[in-house]
Amino acid sequence: MANKDEKEIIDVDDTVRNNSAGVKELPAYVAEDLVDQVENDLNLTGEDLAKAQETAKELDLDQTRAIFRDVIQNHENDQNFPMRVLESMKEFVTNEDIYANPQNYEKLISEMRVEAALISNDSPYPEVRAVVDNTDDPSLPCSTIRAWVIGIIYVAAGSLINQLFYIRQPTITLQANVAQLLAYPAGKAWEKLVPDWQFSLFGQRHSLNPGKFNKKEHMLITIMANVGFKTIYTTDIVLSQFLPQYFNQKYAADYGYQLLLTLSTNFIGYGIAGLTRQFLVYPAHCVWPSSLVTIALNQSFHTDTNPAVPGPFRRIFTMSKLRCFTYAFLFMFVYFWLPNYLFTALSLFSWITWIAPNNRNLATITGMNNGMGINPLSTFDWNILTYDLGNSPLVLPFFYWANEFIGITLGAFLILGFWYTNIFNTSYLPINTPRVFDHFAEYYNVTKAIDDRGIFDAAKYEAYSPPFLSAGYLVVYMFFFAIYTSVITWTLLYHRHEIWRGLKALFRKRGQDNAAFQDVHNRLMAKYNEVPEWWYLIVLLLSIGFGLGGILGWPTYTSGGVIFYGIALCLVFIVPVGIVKAITGFEITLNVLAEFIGGSWVAGNALAMNFFKSFGYVTCAHTLNFAQDLKMAHYVKIPPRHTFTAQMVATLVCSFVTTSILNFQMNEIPGVCTATQKDHYTCPGINQFFTAAVLWGTVGPKKVFGKGGMYTWLLFGFPMGVVFPVMVYFGRKWWPKQRWLRNIHPPALFYGGIQYAPYNISYLWPCVIASWVSHIYFKRRYTAFWSKYNYIVSAAFSSGVAIAAIIIFFALQMPRFNVNWWGNEVVSAGCEGDPCVRLTLADGEYFGPRIGQFH
Repeated sequence: MANKDEKEIIDVDDTVRNNSAGVKELPAYVAEDLVDQVENDLNLTGEDLAKAQETAKELDLDQTRAIFRDVIQNHENDQNFPMRVLESMKEFVTNEDIYANPQNYEKLISEMRVEAALISNDSPYPEVRAVVDNTDDPSLPCSTIRAWVIGIIYVAAGSLINQLFYIRQPTITLQANVAQLLAYPAGKAWEKLVPDWQFSLFGQRHSLNPGKFNKKEHMLITIMANVGFKTIYTTDIVLSQFLPQYFNQKYAADYGYQLLLTLSTNFIGYGIAGLTRQFLVYPAHCVWPSSLVTIALNQSFHTDTNPAVPGPFRRIFTMSKLRCFTYAFLFMFVYFWLPNYLFTALSLFSWITWIAPNNRNLATITGMNNGMGINPLSTFDWNILTYDLGNSPLVLPFFYWANEFIGITLGAFLILGFWYTNIFNTSYLPINTPRVFDHFAEYYNVTKAIDDRGIFDAAKYEAYSPPFLSAGYLVVYMFFFAIYTSVITWTLLYHRHEIWRGLKALFRKRGQDNAAFQDVHNRLMAKYNEVPEWWYLIVLLLSIGFGLGGILGWPTYTSGGVIFYGIALCLVFIVPVGIVKAITGFEITLNVLAEFIGGSWVAGNALAMNFFKSFGYVTCAHTLNFAQDLKMAHYVKIPPRHTFTAQMVATLVCSFVTTSILNFQMNEIPGVCTATQKDHYTCPGINQFFTAAVLWGTVGPKKVFGKGGMYTWLLFGFPMGVVFPVMVYFGRKWWPKQRWLRNIHPPALFYGGIQYAPYNISYLWPCVIASWVSHIYFKRRYTAFWSKYNYIVSAAFSSGVAIAAIIIFFALQMPRFNVNWWGNEVVSAGCEGDPCVRLTLADGEYFGPRIGQFH
């Protein structure tokens, strides 16, 4: 007997005709040329179109116009929504003759009804339709003992591994997709081996084996892993406090102190995440592209249907999603050994510099390690293409990569200009490094500017050196300043209506009477009980209490106000930053702004600045992560209260496990965070954290960026971030027919400029090509093929890289089994190994202000 999904497909097939090629055709009431137009405009598959046609029969003209008005209001400034569709909708709604004489516009009305039917009963985005069902089966068990046991075990194991190797060089990080892969065989084994014992608890009937391991259980485990696999920010604070080579504050070894800080920083984002649902979860335009890969992988394990789709080479492809994933995973698992271990030159493919490795100018322009990376063929490594926080070019939209590429290209010209003209002595330093230097062109020794308490010592500082930044780092800071003001300006200009609807929705119960959130996924989720705001408020208050206990209960010399500062900063930025991430997929982190404000507020106190930075950064970052998980659960129809509980439990398990491992690292690893540590626990991230803490906390941003500071001009980035979005806004107003203006996204463009130090164009350019092939070529020409396989291939490639990297790390790199040959050594030859500088100092010389002339 056919299952439910199969029955639905059979019912649809009865309403359409099939031609000789097996492609579904429209009923006679819609002209064939309009069929093509609808398919092209909305990137429809034949199945999507057939379902929309059936629904369209039930829509009248008034309903169609009402749907379009709502779409125009919600998607006016949405780069993911087709511009031509919006224009046709505006013409349709504003043309009163259509309403007065519908008999003269039968073909047009037919097309518009199909578009309205699709939008009202499914997502308007082909990316979402490709992986997210517009149906739900509430009878599927979700919060089962099976899901909780597997999820908690994986969270404990993953957080332990990630925390243990976080301070090792090279490090290793398990992503949630590893847990997602391993959860399926574990769930199926439980399904087959565990007896069906049932019992009652709190009035509910529970079973040890509720039957078939289903997609909702699988996704609940994945959400737990996504939350629990994060390393704790407390590690950076505590290790830099405790160890003698840093601040040497022994009270940081207290487990209670560590646990309170961990619980506070881990949970504080939840309190605000609950408030963001109206802005970032319920609206249909908040797609959260990176979530689609996780859902696609989940669907491949649990789908029973396998429609044939037309694809390239005039072929019909019948391969199932699971088989596609398996083949792609195996291919990448085997192939990744080449660029990651056997032939690493394939990864950092700086082939132009091989011509003359010691040629400074050649390496500066084309080098991938230490240059600008202007190289048309820069890598054969998929891991390089996901360098940007794991974002895949097959997932994030093409307009994002194009804007980022424009930004990083502009940054290259600025950096080259600074370096070759020796602006602020940048020619004495490597062109593209995130390190901070003194006036001898050596790494800045922060101990020469502080006393034995770790507090700024003016006399020692004036006898030593001001800090100097490379040309690449200068541009990074300028673009960082610009991106913070641009994201607020951009969202106020283009998304103020959505923000206002979200604010109104905060005071209105979500349900059938809430017209702001009436897409198909919200209608399906309306049957489940939502999590009340006061649940999130309690979590927020507990987090504040934990943080105050940790900061005020020990001699941190820090005000408890840093917690409220972090919350206030998050409240200002979370909606603008969240909207940008939900639409484009990239995240604007607040670490530099938090560092800048905190260092200015408590200049001279590095530890206090650390807390400002931690709560300023972590609160918003965690809120975005939790909101993304809420949207993922929303897509797969997991009851909200189950999602909330899963996030709470996973975070609690992660907090205790990681804090215990942190204690082990501090007390049981001899020589931890020293350059000679025998097992390579050298803590590169902690070293950078400590340097930044002293530089921006002890020396302080006022001396670097304030009045009379060496880099005050970088503050030009703040007004630039306001002016440019306004220019784009009025440009679109003045030239509404110029569609390319609609694809300019200032925050994404400025985001390209912050990719330097240590990254460069070589990392980003391949992403542009891959995204064009996926989102422009395949998506437009072979929509059904793209919808079926695109996200599966992305998930498979990332999973193959992750599993291969783990095996290579433990089996070969950790015991130091190296393959020494030209293909692994050429990547660090000449200036690509030791960065070349344009100007050098004679013995005893130094550059910059003379000693006694800076304060």
